[in-house]
Amino acid sequence: MKAGRWCCGSLALLALAATAGTGRKVAAAAAEEPGFRSLFNGKDLKGWDGLPGVWSVEDGAITGRNRAEAPLEGNTFLIWKEGTVGDFTLRLRFRFQPVAGAAMAKANSGVQYRSQVIDPAKRVVGGYQADMDGGGKYVGMLYEERGRGILALPTQKVRLSPMPGEPAKAKIDVLGATASEAERAALTAAVARGEWMDLTLVVEGRLLRHSVNGVQTAEIVDDDDAHRAASGVLALQVHAGEPMMVQFKEIRLKASR
Repeated sequence: MKAGRWCCGSLALLALAATAGTGRKVAAAAAEEPGFRSLFNGKDLKGWDGLPGVWSVEDGAITGRNRAEAPLEGNTFLIWKEGTVGDFTLRLRFRFQPVAGAAMAKANSGVQYRSQVIDPAKRVVGGYQADMDGGGKYVGMLYEERGRGILALPTQKVRLSPMPGEPAKAKIDVLGATASEAERAALTAAVARGEWMDLTLVVEGRLLRHSVNGVQTAEIVDDDDAHRAASGVLALQVHAGEPMMVQFKEIRLKASR
């Protein structure tokens, strides 16, 4: 019995040490980037709000799941509760992981910014979204949740303006590409392998830029003033549909205003 108690106590101490180590790593990462603050402590969901049973912390990462035994009725979000974002730079890492009986390629998630909370009870958010999916097809594009829909496909450089006669939509002018097809293919393959990916968002006024693993995946000038958002909440998405798992970590924010 004494040996058993010692073993359990030792394991508990090791777990606490590992958790503390994760927290120190997060703090150190933010300290190495002047002007950035860490939004996730690597241990729990302090400062965030989401539906119980959907969001947790596993292996030092925020983990979102749509479970086969409790499927979501609609998209839901983990909302950062300690402020809003206007002009900013956001850096984080994300990955998708396989779930038994489900195709990872059908998993979908995203990072909302300058968004609005539409249904607080169900944690439903609408607005700009840096999109991502388990197959890598949409990774890094701009989607507007509960709004104008797809605004820039991966590696597109676009300008948005009002759509004559269709006020709910945007006129999208494609101005060029932000990366090569080979770079896009490499990102798609890395996401599909379940690798950790680096996402950077640089948002300044009307200019929105997304990058994944250092490759610019979208550049948007939003001149559609009736719909353009200047500020709002930051949130992470779990998409309704097939069972899925997505993870986020090392979330750091630098506000410009």
